[in-house]
Amino acid sequence: MYLYHFDMNKIPFGHTPDTGLFYQSKTHVEALNTLLFSVSSGEAFCKIIGEVGCGKTMLCRILINQLENSRKLAYIPNPDLSPRSLRYALAKELGLRVKADCRDDQLSNSIQNRLIKINKTSGPVVLIIDEAQAISDEGLETLRLFTNLETEQQKLLQIVLFAQPELDKKLNQTNLRQLNQRITFSYRLKKLSASQIMHYVNHRLSQVSNSNRVSISQSASWLLKYFSTGTPRLVNTLCHKALLLAFAKKQSQISIINIIKAASDTDGVSRWPLKYFKSAITLFLLGLSTTAYAFWGQ
Repeated sequence: MYLYHFDMNKIPFGHTPDTGLFYQSKTHVEALNTLLFSVSSGEAFCKIIGEVGCGKTMLCRILINQLENSRKLAYIPNPDLSPRSLRYALAKELGLRVKADCRDDQLSNSIQNRLIKINKTSGPVVLIIDEAQAISDEGLETLRLFTNLETEQQKLLQIVLFAQPELDKKLNQTNLRQLNQRITFSYRLKKLSASQIMHYVNHRLSQVSNSNRVSISQSASWLLKYFSTGTPRLVNTLCHKALLLAFAKKQSQISIINIIKAASDTDGVSRWPLKYFKSAITLFLLGLSTTAYAFWGQ
């Protein structure tokens, strides 16, 4: 592995959401501020929408880290559950022991009583749900009903949804209009620009490097933008492969060639730059041959 060669203490471009490597891009900072304001103002629902690989889970972890010392949190990473299973998942996160044959009304009452008890000491519980686009319509309605639980001053449960754009399509259905109207704050993550990608890559390299033995060229970061379309997860994949290639060649910089070779071996990346380069080379050679023919034909 390249860690020793580049004097790094850990892999800079892994797919695990390492909060120690969090890059504060404009879009991620705006999303985090939206989340924190929504939670602090007591809103029932807040959602963050982003395409696959845009950093939703990383934001989720950052939010948990910022709230865990002041609020009681419940976290459901896989909400593809029936309404009853969703209640059980919430009950478990609240520390309740519920029998399998417990009736739905008993389960709901137990959750309500626990929420009231928690509210007296630490305020409303914040329920964070990742991959929320997987929640069924019935599950979403169950969540809406939970947000009806409140004191005279505040909600007993606040819900934060992290989801792909499919959730917005689902919420636009007529049968979910009541829930959709309760989402006061929403933010859609944007993809990274070429300059942001360069800062993103250099930030991660600086966080793991003991001696800054490797960097990325500006032209390579431009290529990263077009191959990855600005998606952080794809940037990570391409940079990890590019570092392996740089290590094999004993290079100290991620070059254009490294990125092109990494892209040719990666699924899901944009392919048009390769076609563009090939077309440009073809046109150059055609123009060269035409000029030569005209010159020698005289």
